[in-house]
Amino acid sequence: MNDDVYEKYKLAGEIAAKARKYGSSLIKPGIGLLEIANKTEGKILEEGAGLAFPVNISINEIAAHYSPVHDDKKIIHKGDVVKLDLGTHIDGYIADTAVTIEVKTNRYEDMIKASSDALDSAINQIKPNIKLYEIGKTIQEIINSYSYKPIDNLTGHSMEKYNLHAGMSVPNIFDKTQNFETKVDDVFAIEPFATDGAGHVKIGSGSNIFICKQNLNTRFIRNKQLKFLFAKIRNRFKTLPFAQRWIEEMHSGSNSILRKLLFLRLIKQYPQLIDAGGGIVTQKEHTMILNDDGCEVIT
Repeated sequence: MNDDVYEKYKLAGEIAAKARKYGSSLIKPGIGLLEIANKTEGKILEEGAGLAFPVNISINEIAAHYSPVHDDKKIIHKGDVVKLDLGTHIDGYIADTAVTIEVKTNRYEDMIKASSDALDSAINQIKPNIKLYEIGKTIQEIINSYSYKPIDNLTGHSMEKYNLHAGMSVPNIFDKTQNFETKVDDVFAIEPFATDGAGHVKIGSGSNIFICKQNLNTRFIRNKQLKFLFAKIRNRFKTLPFAQRWIEEMHSGSNSILRKLLFLRLIKQYPQLIDAGGGIVTQKEHTMILNDDGCEVIT
């Protein structure tokens, strides 16, 4: 990895860490999810990074992929277990990080510690020339030691320039199919999830998070205004996910626009991911760059 790329990753990581700390400070009873998302994303932009994906605020049994819509009325309640997941980028070089906050109670303190300790152990273990299933084995063992379950169908992921999920998955269980071997300069986001539920997520309703599909064929867009708006969306967000509320800022009536683009299969919507047993879910995530000695955590 050349020095210029390394410095961009480092800066993205520093800004992500600042935004995570700031966003966490906003999570209090009565605060709206929309306010948290807007202010946290504003902090990222103010610090000079781009948004790698919309801020996710996933509560209780929702493990991942909830981001508020432009007129969202949902608020934080005492006792909520909130996963704040955010991403930054500098010229496409991404840092991805997440933390869990239990709001004004401590019923799930051990579960939060389970996902956090699993991440720490994974960070201490990962290095070049290791199979990714070895990391999954460690994560599973740590979470099980707290008498919780890791979520078996959620994984960490490798990242590349403008590519949030670049092909390699870091499992949260011992999964021999994940047999990629790591190398120097690989960039990973590792994110253990712990739950007292099923240990498996099911697909819920839409997340309000979208992405442009590759190999696009805009010939199917007959409406000139829709074609113009889609070109703006694709040029602005490229290969990175975007939020419904960001489209609403560009043009009112975003829901209609997005429905039409979904129908034409020019974009896809990420679903909410919910523990199949309705259990509470905790998460912790850092981004790291592998080096000769192991890894450097940048978030």
